[in-house]
Amino acid sequence: MNTLKKYLHPILIFVIFEAVAITLWLTKHNLFYLFNFSYIGISIALGIFLYIRKYKHARRVVQLLVGLYMLVYLGFIKGENMQIEGFWYYLFTGVFEAATIHYAVAKIFGPLIFGRGWCGYACWTAMVLDFLPYKVPQKPRKKLGWIRYITFAASLIFVAALFLAKVGNIERIMFWAFLIGNLVYYGVGIALAFAFRDNRAFCKYICPITVFLKPMSYFSLFRVRCDKEKCVSCGKCKRVCPMNVDVTDNSRKRENGTECILCMECVKNCPKDAL
Repeated sequence: MNTLKKYLHPILIFVIFEAVAITLWLTKHNLFYLFNFSYIGISIALGIFLYIRKYKHARRVVQLLVGLYMLVYLGFIKGENMQIEGFWYYLFTGVFEAATIHYAVAKIFGPLIFGRGWCGYACWTAMVLDFLPYKVPQKPRKKLGWIRYITFAASLIFVAALFLAKVGNIERIMFWAFLIGNLVYYGVGIALAFAFRDNRAFCKYICPITVFLKPMSYFSLFRVRCDKEKCVSCGKCKRVCPMNVDVTDNSRKRENGTECILCMECVKNCPKDAL
């Protein structure tokens, strides 16, 4: 019974993703969805299992398994634009496929359960940025979060303009937008990381996906909580947090609460096991 409780989280994650996989397979009559969401669910569950087993690179394993799968297989090989432009494209065509399903599961409704776990375990942009040297922010957080709304609007306007102008071969344009968009994301992300000495500067200020993620993750079921009786207010959790979250505050309104990517650095570094 104790073993089951210990591994409840990876089991629960696997069950959730498997339920999504089977439901989409049966409703869309497409075996791809069974493979896709089963693979992602197994990868994430494996990472959580490795974390429980205290393997220090557990999260990195998941990032590489899921991130490379989505970037290389779905993006480059299958030609699917899984960036936000791909979401707008399918939305405008009125088709609930590929990017729209991905966004619904991972970035719109999924965060109600696992918050911004996407950012910490599956994002292929962050997968690369997390290899950079500034894993712990070296400078105070900037008040530049408003930029994300500009990039969000720009992506919408770009795709809307293609449809309004009745441009031909939009699918091909979406593929090139995926390639160029990723190069821009990596370039800007790496530049910001070194400029602000913060690997996650791109996530905090530029990434348009957070416009979807932040409001939904406010209600997240999976959250880092603090045992106030054990906490000695040493502040170490705040210092190691890549997203500047105040995890000692258990309220929904805690500082940068919707920025938590569930990386568990605070939990691993707490000297009193209060988190």
